[in-house]
Amino acid sequence: MKDIIKKLDLSPGRFNILIEVVPPAGPDAAPLLATLQSLDELSFYGFSVATNPVAKPRMSAMALCTRIQQHVHRPAILHCTTRDHNRLSLQGMLWGARAMGIQTVMAATGDMVAFQDKHITTTVRDADVFSLVRLAREAGLQTGVVFDPHPESNGLEQAVARLAQKADAGAQYAVTQPVYDEKSAAVLAEAVRHINLPVMMGILPLRTHRHAAFLHDKVAGITVPQDLRDRMANAQNPVAEGNANARDMLAVARRRFAGACIMPPFDHYEILADILQA
Repeated sequence: MKDIIKKLDLSPGRFNILIEVVPPAGPDAAPLLATLQSLDELSFYGFSVATNPVAKPRMSAMALCTRIQQHVHRPAILHCTTRDHNRLSLQGMLWGARAMGIQTVMAATGDMVAFQDKHITTTVRDADVFSLVRLAREAGLQTGVVFDPHPESNGLEQAVARLAQKADAGAQYAVTQPVYDEKSAAVLAEAVRHINLPVMMGILPLRTHRHAAFLHDKVAGITVPQDLRDRMANAQNPVAEGNANARDMLAVARRRFAGACIMPPFDHYEILADILQA
């Protein structure tokens, strides 16, 4: 285990690839673990495990990280959010992560609870993401953060300032929201150049034109260029078109960023061979 579970190598010139994993909606992790084991021949660092994405209940991310490291034998990064925990719970979770052999965490605010769900759940945060970063570093954990430029509201300048604050709090790397063209990637890379922080580019492969339109129109932080949406609409094989764009974005990330985090949509991990083997 000691030879397998290691921190991200964030040294200059190093390029890390992460695969984001969404835990199952239930207690049975066996099918997902078998799927992740099937990726063994592909070249990537490890898994980045989301916690209750889109504010819907999923298996404990820490439990899944532990199972991944025990059974898949790749490092697993634990996402921690201020949405789901107060300071007392955050501290216990971070110490628990260390005890379970997890060495790297991703500190985030977390997706907002949908309006229609607020009658059954609420956020419990009493600490902000900067406090979470500090708690994680004090716990001896390598700590990453999210970089969301809010393209839908021209929020890049504010997002860069916020990323600088996260770096000052102790963040050691960042992961962007998904990027779909080189022009956008270049703008992001230039905007954060002055911040002494390795930045990894998010890549979310597209499945269909409807998927592309939904991300562009409904998901904050994501912009899918019109020409790519048109290509998805006209493609005879939209999945292949989406994978081709993901391969292109991985090449862009290699030129401009310190790594990439690939987010297989709807648990379609089988597409990773097409994207990573190219």
